[in-house]
Parts: sequence; structure tokens; C-alpha cells
Amino acid sequence: MSDGIKPLLADSICEYKEDVLIPVQEERLRTVVQEMVHSCREASTVDNVGAALIPSKDEIIRILNILQDVLFPGYFGRQELNHSTLEYHLGHEVVELFELLSAQISRSIRHECRRTDSLCVQCVNKGREEALIFCEKLPALRRALANDVRAHYDGDPAAKSLDEIVFSYPGLYAIFVYRVAHELFLRKIPLMPRIMTEHAHSLTGIDIHPGATIGTDFFIDHGTGVVIGETTDIGDRVRIYQGVTLGALSVPRGSEGGNELRGRKRHPTIQDDVTIYAQATILGGQTVIGARCIIGGNVWLTASVPPDTTVLIEAPRHVFKGENHERG
Repeated sequence: MSDGIKPLLADSICEYKEDVLIPVQEERLRTVVQEMVHSCREASTVDNVGAALIPSKDEIIRILNILQDVLFPGYFGRQELNHSTLEYHLGHEVVELFELLSAQISRSIRHECRRTDSLCVQCVNKGREEALIFCEKLPALRRALANDVRAHYDGDPAAKSLDEIVFSYPGLYAIFVYRVAHELFLRKIPLMPRIMTEHAHSLTGIDIHPGATIGTDFFIDHGTGVVIGETTDIGDRVRIYQGVTLGALSVPRGSEGGNELRGRKRHPTIQDDVTIYAQATILGGQTVIGARCIIGGNVWLTASVPPDTTVLIEAPRHVFKGENHERG
């Protein structure tokens, strides 16, 4: 052949054969399976074998998708809605939501019971009642989220419309999931609230514990890296930026640790109309940031701040290097 290219020899091409397990490979895999089964009998490992049914993460995410459609009708799911079809559409969605919620709440309660037989009637009835109570809160949730949307629009000059915020802002999505999960948390529904907020965390980088208390008109700009702990108390019209941590002090080593602190207030209180800029860290259950405070970027706080205070770190000394910069 031209250009010095040699043809491939027939015996240089691998003959295709269907992949099959040879006996030694099959035996090695069988050993792996047996060791895995044995590990499930060890007290130090984690599994859910032989225990009560657990909630389905996939179904809980499906519930969130339906809730997004119900709480922001016309944006997600079916978009061709008008006033003639709205009631039918919402009726269909709310009934489906009720059935899915009933099943997953029942499983969550059932898991706490630690029984090993089929779902008991009590857990099923409890699940249906709790699902109904949650559905009755949907109108109030919708109004609260509408206020959050407007807070994002008022706080971000880059936002061109409310539609843009509903469709694309990660901060709003994290707040939407939090407000849903918080209602379940208040009803002491196990597992589901954390599954919901950790799903939002994985999508947005914003970690809001469902136990936190957050007031109206809440605004998270950019959002990546925001952490809001379980016992945080946030007032109305608060604005926070990326990388803000509202956290707890580290658990002391060599003690009962989390067991000693569980159920106690460990995270700060942020009063009304506070603005917290990027990468600020505010820690501790006794820390109170007073109303109308401004907390500057990169500030570290473990002590309370009185109202109407601006907290900044000292300006760093900049060092410039380069041919075009005057040396002094």
C-alpha cells in the first residue's frame, strides 16, 4: 500500500468472543457475595436487611417535582394552563401528591417502629392523616414562597423577571425544598425532611437543615456553600450570600459529644433585616446578630452583635508585583 501503510494481518485482529465467566472467576465472585452477606450480620456495619420498609428516595424526589408544579403552577410540569383548566390540573396533582405522601410518610413512621412484618394499619392511617395535614398547608406555603421570589427580585438587580428567578435561581429552589421539609419536620415525620433537603443540597450546594426556623422574604444570592444549621433562627427580610455558614461550634473530643448537645440550641439567631456577605461564619447557639446588622465578607463571629451594627475585618495589605506598577 502507498505511504508506507501496511495492511493489518488477519491473525493480528482479536477474534470476538462473547464474554462468559470462567469457573475461577465465578468462584471468586461467589466468595465476594458470601463475604458481603456475612458482613451484613456484623453489628458494626450498616444495612436495612430484615428491618421495616424504608421510604423511597426516588419517590420523595417525585413528590418534590409535583410540589414544584403545585406551588408554582404553569412553570413546571404542564405549562399550558389557563383559568379554565387550573382547577382540574391542581385537583389531579394534589390527589396524586396526597397518595404519594401518604405512602412515604407511612414508610417513614413504620421504619421508626422497627417492626419486621407488613405495614400496620396504625402507620397507614397516621400516614394518610399527616399527608392531609400537609396538603392543607399548601396555600400558605405558596404565599410564603411568593414572598421569597419577590425578595430575590428586590435583592438582585441582575434578575430580569420573577419568571427567571422561579426557573433558574438555586437559592429559591433550596428555600422551596426547605419550606416543604420544614412542615414535615414540625410534624415529627422522620427521614423524609432530611432526604428532601439533602437532595436540594446535592443540586445547589446549599445546605439548609429542615429544623431551622426562617422568616419571610428570605434571599440567598448565588448560594454555593451556604450552610444553615438545625437550630438556626432567622428573622424576616434577611439576605445572605455565597459561602455563609450559620453553624455550631465543634463537638468536644473525648466526651459524649453529639448526645450531650442533641436537642439544645447550637446555632445562631439572626434577627430581622440582617445582611450577611460572602464567606462570613457565625457560630454558636448563644450568638445573636441584632436587627439591621451588616456582617461583612469573611468575618468570623462567635459572639453576639447589637442591632444596627456593621462588622468588618480590617482591610488586608495588598502587595502588587509587575513591571507596570510603581514601586514604593
